Amino acid sequence: MYFFCISEVFCIKKNQDQNQVQINSAIRDKEVRLIDVDGTMLGIMSAKEAQLLANERELDLVKISPNANPPVCKIMDYGKYLYERNKRDKEAKKKQTIIEVKEVRLSPKIEDHDFNFKAKNAIRFLQDGDKVKISIRFRGREIAYSDLGRGVLDRFADTVKEYGKIEKPPVMEGRTLSMVLVPLKK
Repeated sequence: MYFFCISEVFCIKKNQDQNQVQINSAIRDKEVRLIDVDGTMLGIMSAKEAQLLANERELDLVKISPNANPPVCKIMDYGKYLYERNKRDKEAKKKQTIIEVKEVRLSPKIEDHDFNFKAKNAIRFLQDGDKVKISIRFRGREIAYSDLGRGVLDRFADTVKEYGKIEKPPVMEGRTLSMVLVPLKK
C-alpha cells in the first residue's frame, strides 16, 4: 500500500493488490476494448475516449479483464456493482453449512452409565450435523491394553450406528486412540 499525493492537501490511498479493480482515471493503458452498459461491444479505442464516454453517461469505467490484449473495460455503475457483489457473497455464505468437529473423550475402563451419557451427547452432535471425534487417552500402563480401547470404540460405533457412520477408523496416535464419525444423510 502506498500514498499518491496530487498536492500537499489532497492525498489518495492506493492499494497494490491483484484483486483491486482499476476504475476511471486509474486506467493507464493506451488502448482498451470497451463494453457498454447493456453488454454490447463498442470496439477498441483509447482509454481517454472510453473515459469521456463513461463521463457522458455519468457512470464509471471499470477494467474487468486486465490481462487481455488490449485490456477489456466496461462502462457501469461501480457502486451498484460492489453492492450487488457483496449481497451475492452474503447470500452464498448463508447457504454454506459449516461442519464442526466435536470431541468425546472416553477411557478404556469406562462404566456403563458414563458410556451411555457420552453416547447420548455424540448422538445429539450427529443429529445437529457435526462430525464427532471419539478419543481414548491411555495413561501409564493402560497403553499395554490398547485392545480394550478398540473394543470400547467398536461398542461406541455400534451404539450410534443409526445416527452416524465411521469416516476414519480407530487409529493410534501416540497415547491416544481415536476415530471420527460423520452424520448419516437424511
